[in-house]
Amino acid sequence: MDIVNDVIAWYSAHMNYGSITALMTIESSFIPFPSEVVIPPAAFVASEAGSSLAVTGNYPLDVLLIVLFGTLGAVLGAVINYMLSIWLGRPIIYKFADSRLGHLCLLSTEKVQKAETYFNEHGNISTFVGRLIPGIRQLISIPAGLSRMPFGSFLLYTFAGAFLWNAVLALLGYVANGQMELIKAYSHELSVAILVLVVVAIGVFVVYRRLKRR
Repeated sequence: MDIVNDVIAWYSAHMNYGSITALMTIESSFIPFPSEVVIPPAAFVASEAGSSLAVTGNYPLDVLLIVLFGTLGAVLGAVINYMLSIWLGRPIIYKFADSRLGHLCLLSTEKVQKAETYFNEHGNISTFVGRLIPGIRQLISIPAGLSRMPFGSFLLYTFAGAFLWNAVLALLGYVANGQMELIKAYSHELSVAILVLVVVAIGVFVVYRRLKRR
């Protein structure tokens, strides 16, 4: 898309914590924008210690701060979806998803229904796990809002999931040396691998708690 390419070009020339936060807010809301073009390039630039690349906007970038500000943006975008879902309600959300503007945002009734079904089946923790699933990541905040999930729990799970995903993207940007082709090729595989590890960890924890109770 020309708009996405224009934004990427602008971001390359204005890479700083503010632009990272802004773009990750957009990525986490209902406006489609890939996080793979935000965090990995910034992490690669930050890894170039001693290079002129490592300084943008007259100050150096730090990988940990990149992840933190990216997570802040992701949480802000998620809160936008959460609040809009509470304010508008289910009928308007689904009507918007099937509208022309909704389709421009790559929304559809099927996608929103998929996110809502996932949330209903897995409960509040889906706002954490859902941040690691392509196609669910940006939409999981909608059913959380529709079900009026407690806001504190929503923030905690969303922050944890977004932080983990952004850390993975930062690592990918470093390993791939900022090459977008490799980043796009392996981001999905890494997402699946992290998701599997999280599910296994949760399963082990649940089994441990049950054995401890017995």
